[in-house]
Amino acid sequence: MANKINYYEQSLKEFESLGNQRPKILVHACCGPCATFPLIFLSQHFEVTILFNNSNIYPKAEHDRRYEELLRLVKELNGEEHLDIHVLAKPYDNETYNQDLEPFADEPEGLHRCRICYAKRMNEAYQFASENGFPWFTTVMTISRQKDSQILNQIGAALQHRYPNTRYFFSDFKKNKGIDIAREMRLEHHLYQQLYCGCKYTYAKGEEKKRALEKDDYEG
Repeated sequence: MANKINYYEQSLKEFESLGNQRPKILVHACCGPCATFPLIFLSQHFEVTILFNNSNIYPKAEHDRRYEELLRLVKELNGEEHLDIHVLAKPYDNETYNQDLEPFADEPEGLHRCRICYAKRMNEAYQFASENGFPWFTTVMTISRQKDSQILNQIGAALQHRYPNTRYFFSDFKKNKGIDIAREMRLEHHLYQQLYCGCKYTYAKGEEKKRALEKDDYEG
């Protein structure tokens, strides 16, 4: 993608704009591992509330496991880092959620189906932020190497025009060793590391990885 924006540097400028304020921010989080470093980074300057709205995750048992791991991580961070992060969750409805994705079921991961998925979850969370008085919103998804931070931030910029009373916090959490810190935190907190993005269209890939790991353990 030409003319890439350095969203990590932009996030630092966002911090500077706050001055001595410590406003509330609603953060869309998809799982514990992706939330690790972003929560530490954001909590330096914001009062953080997480919204777990991820009806894309299939099956429900996987959705619930990722939610429970996120809750455990937040509880541990609140205790160890003396934070006060809160977690909210939306009801799970995978069947309705997938209606917009089904036409692109056969696409490889990372194309149009995934972009629709990012936008759906970010829009739902952004709308919640706007309707519930949060002056800022962001998503932790820019921590992932598998997700294009340019696309995610473009979605955020477009949503800021739709919900002008809530500002979007631009980010690229993986930069400046953020991805390395996230990995260290995942290991430190013994977080469940999922083997696929989450949707039913990538579920088979996760099962293949699981069988390969089990085979390696057996042969080892």
